[in-house]
Amino acid sequence: MPRLSRRQFLNTSCLAACACAAPVHAGVSSSTAKTRTGLAVFEYAQVRLGSSKLLEQFNYQQQLFMGIDDDKLLKPFRSRAGQPAPGDDMGGWYDDSRDFHIDPNDWSTANWHGYIPGHSFGQYVSGLARSYAVTKDARIAKKVDGLVKKYIPTIAKTFFEGYYLPAYTYDKLAIGLIDAYRYVGVVEAKDALEKLTETVMPFLPEKSLTREERRARPYTQEAEIWDEPYTLPENLFLAWQLGMGEQYKAIALRYMQNDSLFDPLAKGISPFKGKHAYSHVNALNSAIQAYLATNEQKYLQAAKNGFAFIEQQSYATGGWGPNEELLAADDTETLFNSLSETHRSFETPCGTYGHFKIARSLMQITKASHYGDSMERVLYNTILGAKPTLPDGSTFYYADYHHDASKFYRGEQWPCCSGTFIQMTADYGISTYLQDEQRLFVNLYVPSQVNMQFAKHDLVLVQETNYPFENSSSFTVSTKKPVAFGLNLRIPAWAGDTTHVVVNGKKVSGAIKRGEFFEISRTWKDKDKVQIVFDMSLRLEPLNAKHAEMVALVFGPLVLFPTNAPNNTYTAEQLLSAARNTNAEWIIKLDKQEVRLKPFMAITDEKYRLYNKVNLTKKSA
Repeated sequence: MPRLSRRQFLNTSCLAACACAAPVHAGVSSSTAKTRTGLAVFEYAQVRLGSSKLLEQFNYQQQLFMGIDDDKLLKPFRSRAGQPAPGDDMGGWYDDSRDFHIDPNDWSTANWHGYIPGHSFGQYVSGLARSYAVTKDARIAKKVDGLVKKYIPTIAKTFFEGYYLPAYTYDKLAIGLIDAYRYVGVVEAKDALEKLTETVMPFLPEKSLTREERRARPYTQEAEIWDEPYTLPENLFLAWQLGMGEQYKAIALRYMQNDSLFDPLAKGISPFKGKHAYSHVNALNSAIQAYLATNEQKYLQAAKNGFAFIEQQSYATGGWGPNEELLAADDTETLFNSLSETHRSFETPCGTYGHFKIARSLMQITKASHYGDSMERVLYNTILGAKPTLPDGSTFYYADYHHDASKFYRGEQWPCCSGTFIQMTADYGISTYLQDEQRLFVNLYVPSQVNMQFAKHDLVLVQETNYPFENSSSFTVSTKKPVAFGLNLRIPAWAGDTTHVVVNGKKVSGAIKRGEFFEISRTWKDKDKVQIVFDMSLRLEPLNAKHAEMVALVFGPLVLFPTNAPNNTYTAEQLLSAARNTNAEWIIKLDKQEVRLKPFMAITDEKYRLYNKVNLTKKSA
């Protein structure tokens, strides 16, 4: 049997760039962050995404939220402020309703209507603000400006009275105001954030409590212990970096969850067992921002170790946090059991958004291509296969990796973090290209172009590709004058030995190392062309060492899922005999049947399965 590897490691166009560093709001700098990172991201206006699934999702999400009436979005805030609240209800979790009810002893009776009114409003504003930075569409700027200015009069303590998750919703409101300020230039957002912060502080704990600590204190509803103050520092540090107020740094430091999260992580001890998945992975971004703000190495080490722990408990898709969104201990059974026990395997839009942020930051700091491999895996095998959010608030929430899996919407309208999808799609260009003073780093192979400058010379690099359905990507340089810089191409850890690079029709010499960037340093002229050709082949990735019999079939970065197929036991040879049938389908021919396999983004209503059992007693040829 061959060696099994677990982690071998365009009609319309749009603009995309970083949402995490080097803000573009006039008069604001982020020099603190810049001095701590080795690679910089481009501004939104410098990167254009071409025709692709990424662009389709971005356009859809932008149009969806542009189409929601302002009164509808603002209704719960006006209602809880005792003001006239015209317009229809959004529905689901978002409404100001007294219907919410849960019984921890009988979850089947739960009613989530009105659970956390207005909870994701800030994420919607943030996503639209980033969409403006992407498109420069004045209609989006007007929408964001209007939403912020209409929201400001509703800021009142009555909103947070009896509110189950004040930190959770404050965190999202904060990023909405921050992004409106830095990307759209809504100057009123600065005072709004100050007023909001003063209003919410009496409703927040004195520090970042764990759920266990919260449970030890008096409470009247189980929902009260689910608040997430440990996610607050990331956005508060950003507000401080943007010059929105010195107080935000102090508040951010106050809510750093050092004792129970960052201190053990910095020492290489995982505290993740039983923790809520997305919020704790997202909290790693607070560690990054704390490192940028304080230069304390423990925060960087905590972020690196935390990310490594998450990868150790990830599926072949890169997803993590199964069975009601819980992280696992460092064990071999949690993921295995989840394949037969739950259909809630990975909190897809939220998990992807948090994953991309932390991986991008770690790549900026370390220049390690491994983080790009991780982002690529999650991109193609989770979020690009997500069903679109529907106008009624139906949301694709979980990716399902059960043995009898299907794609489905979460049962409630506008569930938690329903704004991460628009934030994620607006940020799709963030990680495609990065740079330092002398080099351009190509991280993602997607149809796109980047407008940049080296040695004070303007130039454009256009990328054309159908990767990963094809094994190559091509680049064309456009420049008025010859300019010298290094072009660094990410070589995935799975790439085979014949992977190579061609410049102007001539193969480039030099060793290409898997899991590293390959640099081409030269003086580039107008119409110079580069092509990277990947050696892609099928491979088997086991769930873990204990359950090596459970494998995923992978081609390049794409996991291939058997569709509408019985849960058979295969030999390794049978799985590896899969042959390409169409652009997005492979076929395994057995004696009495054909098994069809598809990547996640090509699956619609079929039943599918992630892992397949192999007979380890039969040797491969």
